[in-house]
Amino acid sequence: MINFLGKCMMNLYKSACYTLSGRSRFTSVIAQAASISYDSLIISLVIVFVSAAVIAIQVSKQFLMSGAEAYVGGSIAIVMIREIAPGFVALAIGARAGTAISAEIANMQVTSQVDAIKTLKVDPVGYFFSPRIVAAGITVPMVVLIAEVVGILGGLIVSYFTIGLHPARYITSVWLWLSAKDIYISLLKAFVFGILIALVCATQGYETKGGAKDVGISTTRAAVLSTVYMLFADFIINLIFYL
Repeated sequence: MINFLGKCMMNLYKSACYTLSGRSRFTSVIAQAASISYDSLIISLVIVFVSAAVIAIQVSKQFLMSGAEAYVGGSIAIVMIREIAPGFVALAIGARAGTAISAEIANMQVTSQVDAIKTLKVDPVGYFFSPRIVAAGITVPMVVLIAEVVGILGGLIVSYFTIGLHPARYITSVWLWLSAKDIYISLLKAFVFGILIALVCATQGYETKGGAKDVGISTTRAAVLSTVYMLFADFIINLIFYL
């Protein structure tokens, strides 16, 4: 994993140089943004909504029994914004778009399309990685922001129908508990997770050798590695900002 992390850092540096030199095409970034985040929007929102509903079911009755139902909204909002929304959205995008990135680049590698790019005097790392990294870094925070709103609304709906909590009390609790710092950190997490998904999955695909069977193995490995690196990144960010 350390060797692979080193390759990821080298590829990130090459991609950054390629982007800053102005060689990354805007149309490619837009196409990758649609593929990575827009196509994953619905499944991400469904996952976050259901997660918020489950949390609301679990905590609403317990808070009602202790007379603390006014704190339901704030509790759900904190959990949603600090962990559930950025984490679950990143996992959904990694499972859907990350594996697609790895499979696409791995297929190009084993069919010698990457070698063809090299013969044209084009840096394959910059050409393949740059649009995907830029698109993921920009659009994953957007999906997370939408998911946070959907998650909080999901908690509101479930709380209203399970314990009869008035929406005004729920929203008041959200405003009292929530701070701008939590939103900023969640967007930072989403930005880091988006870059990790694109970088790790693209690197794994680029390192693929062999044939069709190796493409499948590489895709599975990309999903596992991106999840592991995201969890480590999540731990480090929480350690820095919440310790």
